[in-house]
Amino acid sequence: MHDELKKSYQQIIESIGEDPTREGLLDTPKRAAKAMEYLTKGYKETLEQITNNAVFTSDADDMVLVQDIELYSMCEHHLLPFVGRCHIAYIPNGKVLGLSKFARIVDMYARRFQIQEQLTHQIAKAVEEVTGAKGVGVIVEAKHMCMMMRGVEKQNSSMRTSVMLGNFRQDPKTRNEFLQLVKN
Repeated sequence: MHDELKKSYQQIIESIGEDPTREGLLDTPKRAAKAMEYLTKGYKETLEQITNNAVFTSDADDMVLVQDIELYSMCEHHLLPFVGRCHIAYIPNGKVLGLSKFARIVDMYARRFQIQEQLTHQIAKAVEEVTGAKGVGVIVEAKHMCMMMRGVEKQNSSMRTSVMLGNFRQDPKTRNEFLQLVKN
């Protein structure tokens, strides 16, 4: 895949009228291909691999919140970055997930071409699947370069999406507790 990407980046450079043999661009196709492979590495990962049996039996049944997980993704419409943070809460149902695995779940789905709405849903469903939680809440806040660098060029715009599953959808008290915790 690396060689194909490298050739594609060279073609892009040529197509916009640049000289790919110019000193500053000489290794750009190789670097860009390597970067794209990294930015899309989520396609090669699975939920089972990244959680790596880090689900543990627990009597905990109160809300668990992991807040401010950084995320870096690529808009599938323009292949431009969007960056932000993710807040994940769940109510255990006999099992808890190792803390670092939440960040790995976010990264796995963020490192694919995405729309933020889909990313938020994928994260919530993955946490629900892995933990068997009574409920899961996910909020993603992000700034989109496709909105900031091109088109309408709105520098201060951001997007916030949420997905509520189980108790978070059915019980207003649970949902409100999550929303209040995220605000603070």
